[in-house]
Amino acid sequence: MYSSDHNLEVKFVEQVADALHRLPGVEGVALGGSRAQGTNHPHSDWDLAVYYREGFDPEAIRQLGWPGQLSDLGGWGRIFNGGGKLTVDEQVIDIHYRDLGLIDQVHSDACRGDFTIEPLLFHQAGLPSYILLAELGINKTLRGHVPRWDYPEALRESAPGIWWLNADLTLHYAAEGHARHGRLAQCAGLLSEAACHTAHAILAHRGEWMTNEKQLLSKAGLRGIDGIVGQLGTQPESLLQSVSDARELLLGAVRDEGIASG
Repeated sequence: MYSSDHNLEVKFVEQVADALHRLPGVEGVALGGSRAQGTNHPHSDWDLAVYYREGFDPEAIRQLGWPGQLSDLGGWGRIFNGGGKLTVDEQVIDIHYRDLGLIDQVHSDACRGDFTIEPLLFHQAGLPSYILLAELGINKTLRGHVPRWDYPEALRESAPGIWWLNADLTLHYAAEGHARHGRLAQCAGLLSEAACHTAHAILAHRGEWMTNEKQLLSKAGLRGIDGIVGQLGTQPESLLQSVSDARELLLGAVRDEGIASG
């Protein structure tokens, strides 16, 4: 039996979804983030994705009168191409713009085993273009229609090797570019980055969607990197040993998964 608070939350998010779905160019509205996955806490923000084609303008959302800030289209880059944070009835809502034309192209690419990795703040390994497909696999559609696809087999075949190559190169530079010179901070950052690349390789091999890096290492079983990073020394010899330990951990995980490691 649902509580009155739950019923109020459902009514609230449905009213917001209705308002967004009525805007020109909007074809669907979906709930994302922790609330879509059932891992939210009472004070979690609401994540709403606005799926659009031609004719959508963020100014239409601004005209709804909800306080907050919204970017223009393309304000966050090509993949996560914009959004912002608004307050509606004292509830914080994260708005995300999602271009269905781009999503169609990303899906076509993924079915051929092709994808891109783009830089994005707060994402150590970068943002794979197929994260747009991952969202569709996890989000809950509230209004309209948005596509939903299984994990493309061609992507499962191609992506693990690309991610592991990135991890391997990152580990090499962690050793030769920083550890050998006693640069602790940069070495630590690259070890974490290499672990994230490796985690992407593992999850792609499994055909498991992942929408951000928050649970990336845990999902891939790579939390062992924490112990290595947490015990980093300051001397070159110690740092080089830590990079070697990290390589052993990550390479072992990749091989256990059955991913070709060269």
